[in-house]
Amino acid sequence: MHQKPSTTAHLRVFSQNFATKCMAGEVSAGEFNWQFNWKFSNGELLVEPPLGRALIKDALLRFLVKTDYYLEPGGDYNFTIRAKF
Repeated sequence: MHQKPSTTAHLRVFSQNFATKCMAGEVSAGEFNWQFNWKFSNGELLVEPPLGRALIKDALLRFLVKTDYYLEPGGDYNFTIRAKF
């Protein structure tokens, strides 16, 4: 049986502000690195730079929504993406 491709993404939270309902941080997977800003009041996720953004954006948003109450500024987190980068 073939194993499905996967990549481990590493996420670091820089800041979290409940007054403005925003979280900022960085995420890396494979050879790619991105900065993100998540407005958790309306679910808006901004990911920069655009290079490779389509590879990470959906998986990152799912991870953020699933784990938002556990994420803290300064924390390092990992999650698996079902794709090979």
